[in-house]
Amino acid sequence: MLMQRTLPMDEAPYLDIANPEYSVRSPEVRAAREASWYARTPYGLAILRHTEMGQLLVHQSLRQGSHSWPEHNGVNEGLFADWWCNTILVTEGTDHTRLRRFLNPAFSPKTVRSMIPFFERLTNDLLADFIDKGECDFMTDFADPYAGRVLCYLLGISEDTAEEILSLSSDMGLALGVTYKQSLPVIEDATHKMYDLVEGVLEKRKKNPGDDILSMLINAGEGDDKMTHDELMNTGVMLVFAGVDTTRNQLGLGMSLFLDHPDQWEILAENPKMDMAAATECMRLRPTITWVTREAVEDFEFQDLEIAKGTTLHLFSESAGTDPTAFEEAPFDITERRGRNYGFGGGMHVCLGQIVAKNDMAVAYRLLSERITNVRANGKAEHLPDSANTGPTSLPIAFDVRA
Repeated sequence: MLMQRTLPMDEAPYLDIANPEYSVRSPEVRAAREASWYARTPYGLAILRHTEMGQLLVHQSLRQGSHSWPEHNGVNEGLFADWWCNTILVTEGTDHTRLRRFLNPAFSPKTVRSMIPFFERLTNDLLADFIDKGECDFMTDFADPYAGRVLCYLLGISEDTAEEILSLSSDMGLALGVTYKQSLPVIEDATHKMYDLVEGVLEKRKKNPGDDILSMLINAGEGDDKMTHDELMNTGVMLVFAGVDTTRNQLGLGMSLFLDHPDQWEILAENPKMDMAAATECMRLRPTITWVTREAVEDFEFQDLEIAKGTTLHLFSESAGTDPTAFEEAPFDITERRGRNYGFGGGMHVCLGQIVAKNDMAVAYRLLSERITNVRANGKAEHLPDSANTGPTSLPIAFDVRA
């Protein structure tokens, strides 16, 4: 039974989430959530329950806190840290509003609907390469190339670039895990190469604009109210990095759920209109971004807890998404109507590309389930650490071709 009163700080559970072996899905986290809506961590506080996460995502005494991530990991310089602290992900106030105004049209529902035929063609093309084998590594054979080629499509660049983008995004993504400092040389090298790649694409788009996202951003605004070159560079790198790494990880995590719940795969095959529900349910139970970050901009009190200015709060999206007070003991079930989950964050910093992400996942799961059945594990899967940003790096599966 969940404890409702707020524990004093010195009595709250402690979670060592900086440990690479730590799992946000561990019994320890579940026990902490039962005892308290928050826990102490090496970084500050972890928010474990659904109601409190929803309230704190929009709390006026908090700002986006990810800008502190490099410092939390002992990294105080370098191109990745400089870039990270200047992206739309961490900007606030009028600066953030201005950048979102430029970006919003590129991610509107109308724009995303026009992408769905491409998602469908891509899914069928990739499936054709391995369907007759009856097995594949879902990550290397599907999720990786799918994410990379979707990004190439969005940027209007050759699909021949997909493999390079995948490699650079994967290496940069090490910065968002708890092994950031240990992986710093790899991260920095990848970030420099990513800058060179985006710089080259930007220069081409300035000379020959198309109907891709970068061309839209270059041409957005009027007069002096346009994105600067540095803003275009920062945003371009963010689009490539965030668009690839999170997509492939989330596809793999969703497939892991279907492997554990094959009945849900069959339900989707029989009810293709449930594709969006399936993608959303995957995000609830296995979000690739296992926590989102906020930082206190002033001293304030929340539920009788004094939170000091500068405190970092990690809001655990996975823990909130499985909170029994919000979802009861809710297993993976794509047929159930669920309350809101926070796999894409919330508030003014809610994920800008969530409509693209939901749709490309929904299309992939729908078409795959229509053509293959009896999907099952076919060897040992390998995963990134199960905290911060996570996902499979290898996911061998076997299947039968649906008659």
